Amino acid sequence: MKTIFDKETRDGLITRINLINENSQPQWGKMNVYQMLKHCTLSDEMYLGITVYKRSFIGRLFGKVALKSMIKDDSPVAKNSPTVPQCKVTETGGDVEAQKKRWIELVEEYGKISKTDFEHTFFGKMTREQMGQLAYKHVDHHLRQFSN
Repeated sequence: MKTIFDKETRDGLITRINLINENSQPQWGKMNVYQMLKHCTLSDEMYLGITVYKRSFIGRLFGKVALKSMIKDDSPVAKNSPTVPQCKVTETGGDVEAQKKRWIELVEEYGKISKTDFEHTFFGKMTREQMGQLAYKHVDHHLRQFSN
């Protein structure tokens, strides 16, 4: 299973991110390109522990089961999957290139960290392997959403 901690996989994701521009259109969902980039930036900041959110009640109830289902195999994340509230972006416009640059910086950061335990606001405590797979699937999901 692919993981964002693998350099070759990260490089492939960055190549795909670089294909996004202000004219990129979603194949599904409600987010425009700026919102998607900002959402992914907020998500990776959470995954990397840069921003920490309190664990959600619903996540305490269903998070572990949902995580196992999400990373059980190589299948992509389902279209229109729910978003954690902290990573929802309501602003409709902004600097696409700046968001893209920041997202790439965060994706590159996965190659520099050695921590083994992660905390997700919905899924809870995660191993490095679980986080690597989830982060990869999340990035891939949004790149597929915008045909990359």
